[in-house]
Amino acid sequence: MATERIEALLERTDPNILKSCNTTELQETGEGEIMAPYLMDCRRKQKHIFRQLCVVDDMVKLLAGLESVEELLNEPCPRNPGNDARAAWKALKAEYQERVQEVEERIGTVQVHMEELQGRRQKLETLLSTLQKKKEECKERERIAAKQNQRAEKQIGFQLEDSLQAAQNALNVCNSHLSKLNEEVNEQLVRVSEWTLLKDALQTLVTGTQRNMQYRLLSVRPSELCLELLPRSTEKSLEPLQVSITMTTDDHFHLQVLQGTAGLVEEATEGQLRQVSVALVEVMERYISQGEMLSEIQALHSRFAIDWCPAERLLIFLKTATTVCHLRVGEGYPSHGRATLISVRKDGNLLDITDLQPTMKHPVLTEWLEFLTSDPNI
Repeated sequence: MATERIEALLERTDPNILKSCNTTELQETGEGEIMAPYLMDCRRKQKHIFRQLCVVDDMVKLLAGLESVEELLNEPCPRNPGNDARAAWKALKAEYQERVQEVEERIGTVQVHMEELQGRRQKLETLLSTLQKKKEECKERERIAAKQNQRAEKQIGFQLEDSLQAAQNALNVCNSHLSKLNEEVNEQLVRVSEWTLLKDALQTLVTGTQRNMQYRLLSVRPSELCLELLPRSTEKSLEPLQVSITMTTDDHFHLQVLQGTAGLVEEATEGQLRQVSVALVEVMERYISQGEMLSEIQALHSRFAIDWCPAERLLIFLKTATTVCHLRVGEGYPSHGRATLISVRKDGNLLDITDLQPTMKHPVLTEWLEFLTSDPNI
């Protein structure tokens, strides 16, 4: 009966303390991460239960000595329960801590002695290893000295023979090198004669092309010429067209058109050397056929910040640092093709160009650029 009352009293004081710990959760969550906080929590619960048991023990003793309820009400307040047990527990705890400290000090002393012994052991092992290495080095030196003596004896015996063989080899190398030099000299003489013939043939071809065009020789190299070409009679003022002619040893040429500021598409032509004048005439005819358009574009370079892409027939106009306009030039411009505004990009965004149109019906590139420059909306 007294046991049932004690259990009921403990449940009323702190029911959470009597709940059993769930060991299954400890195993699932991992022993390394859970055991430390788990043990601390159990220690805290044990101390709390111990205090409650002391209180219950004092209450049971007090109630056992009473004969009626009136005696309980008239008795003065008892002293603080559990002082004797708590004092005994503290004394045991202090003694435990002293013993723990003493054990730790002894463990530290033992560790120091073990470290000293380990250091001495390492020194002995190092000395033994050094002695073993020196012993092996002495043996290796003796072996090397014996081999060197044998080699020296053999070298003295074959020294004269090696010197004679080296002199004979050097003489053979000199003779071979001399024959190669003679062959190279002969090849260079043949090449010089071939280049002389090519130069004379090219001079003849250049003289024949002078009837149709003007030219100015920019640079001359052993296998390359750079020329500036301009038709003798043009209605429009065109800038000179630069071309590069590279000659090969097999009587062929490679003609490269350099765009520069002329605005013509860079292209290359190859063929036999006797056809170089025909290739130059074809290049000039293409240049003249686009003369009106290219003349206008060349004139616009001095007025506006433009970039002409002949392959795409695209004119890029940089109005400001953040405003870029793109215009497409049709085939046959300006007689048949038209100049069209295809896009305007401002601050990285495309603008609506539906209403952007000059007042004239078919504006040319110059009129387009003047209109875009004066338009305040872009």
